[in-house]
Amino acid sequence: MLDLLPHARRRARTGHGRRIAVIGLGYVGLPVAAAFAASGAPTIGFDVDPLRIAELRRGLDRCNVIDRRDLEDAPIRYTAEAGPLRGADFFIVAVPTPIDTACRPDFSALIAASRCVGAAIAPGAIVVYESTVYPGATEEVCVPVLEAASGLVCGRDFTVGYSPERINPGDIVHRFETVTKVVAGQDEATLDIVAEVYGSVVRAGVHRAPSIRVAEAAKVIENTQRDLNIALMNELAIICHRIGIDTADVLDAARTKWNFLPFAPGLVGGHCIGVDPYYLTHLAQMSDYQPEVILAGRRINDGMAEVIARECIRRLAARGVAHGRVGVLGLTFKENVPDIRNSKVADVIRTLEAHGCEVRVHDPQADTRATRHEYGITLRPLAELEACDAVIVAVSHHQFVAAGWDLVRPCLKGPGGDVLDVRACLDRSRVPQGVSLWRM
Repeated sequence: MLDLLPHARRRARTGHGRRIAVIGLGYVGLPVAAAFAASGAPTIGFDVDPLRIAELRRGLDRCNVIDRRDLEDAPIRYTAEAGPLRGADFFIVAVPTPIDTACRPDFSALIAASRCVGAAIAPGAIVVYESTVYPGATEEVCVPVLEAASGLVCGRDFTVGYSPERINPGDIVHRFETVTKVVAGQDEATLDIVAEVYGSVVRAGVHRAPSIRVAEAAKVIENTQRDLNIALMNELAIICHRIGIDTADVLDAARTKWNFLPFAPGLVGGHCIGVDPYYLTHLAQMSDYQPEVILAGRRINDGMAEVIARECIRRLAARGVAHGRVGVLGLTFKENVPDIRNSKVADVIRTLEAHGCEVRVHDPQADTRATRHEYGITLRPLAELEACDAVIVAVSHHQFVAAGWDLVRPCLKGPGGDVLDVRACLDRSRVPQGVSLWRM
């Protein structure tokens, strides 16, 4: 790959003259690094996973966020070693910020990344965080680590900024370059530079937040709002089933009003919507406030996996099947992406297995090694989803939607069986004879 070019040779082309280092090359970091490299800015891409680095050097992106041609057009210097980071002066940290088993923020990756960056920064550097955090975390958690690792003083020798990521995996329209970028800096001079640097690659423009804490809060609120809207739809779905009407029919009617928000029920997993609200509730609780609405939404969404699994068990029992075979189509946290992090489909599977069901899982998008490592689940070829008493279409991958009943029907045992369509993606007018369809 192309090594960093001297600072002076690149300045005329990029305008801002900054040498970029992106720490974390996942769904967020890789598109960011690629955009800056393609713009002409000397760019280092750092990740702690040597295998990931080796794949990217070969032009392979297992996350499928950038196609091979775009990756080849972006002259990124990939490294799993921290040494080359010393050649940069504008650092972008884009590492995961998950939650622990008690639903508290887990900053271990963020602290490790900050320590790595701190060892590389020199006077004049700017460190911008894109990872989701609660308001105040950049300055209260990250800055002390940067100072300790560098021996420098923040505000005198280097400065920090924040620019929340807005990557939507699987979305080819709303991309890094096409979504307005919120930027913030610890002082006006830093904000000017951060805005200029991001403005050089984000065609949609930048929004200057008045402070880092405001930008941090905006990020967690964006996903908390979405989480709550989906929770409302999930609760609506539960009520609709209790009174015997189809949720999708209700939503189709309601969407004819101009200001009805087009949310739908579903499983809420992944690294953002199912996680970010807990960062906000954690801060609220530290501030001696109990956030009732946000936590209620989280409880509803976290409980939907059990709702689906128990509905499947109930339907099997109604047919006299005590410990049936259940085929599950889809394991990733959303359609058309290979990301299995915090997948709530895994919770559906665990509940079914706890009730004695034999579960066979097929997902053409997910990586077999990753699913086995993360959940102990072995993905099977579609041909092995046969003679199932029930099939759960858990994720609406385009392959599943395109094939429809031609894919689902052969998985069922005999002339009948139950199909649970979590995303309401199957055509109701073509339900095979003898098959009982349930839609979320």
